[in-house]
Amino acid sequence: MDDDRIFKALADPTRRHLLDRLFERDGRTLTELESELEMTRFGVMKHLRILEDAGLVVTRRQGREKLHHLNPVPIRLVHDRWIDKYTEHRVAALADLKNELEETA
Repeated sequence: MDDDRIFKALADPTRRHLLDRLFERDGRTLTELESELEMTRFGVMKHLRILEDAGLVVTRRQGREKLHHLNPVPIRLVHDRWIDKYTEHRVAALADLKNELEETA
């Protein structure tokens, strides 16, 4: 797994939007994904290629159509490696205390 590619792919709001759309309903065509964005077909293809290179999207041909599917495994691995360790009990308790103090202030 290449964390740099995954972080680069997730850094762009358009690519996150595409992942959100695939999370809502998997197996979308380029035409479907393109219709939800105000950019050229080529621009959407470029973003999808970056997501594919990062392993976040996989494609499958179905007849004449190419369907795009979300692959959540790399996101889970990033979560386990980089995020989960920071959500340990002590850190969560400090975050809760901070929120409580800000609400009472």
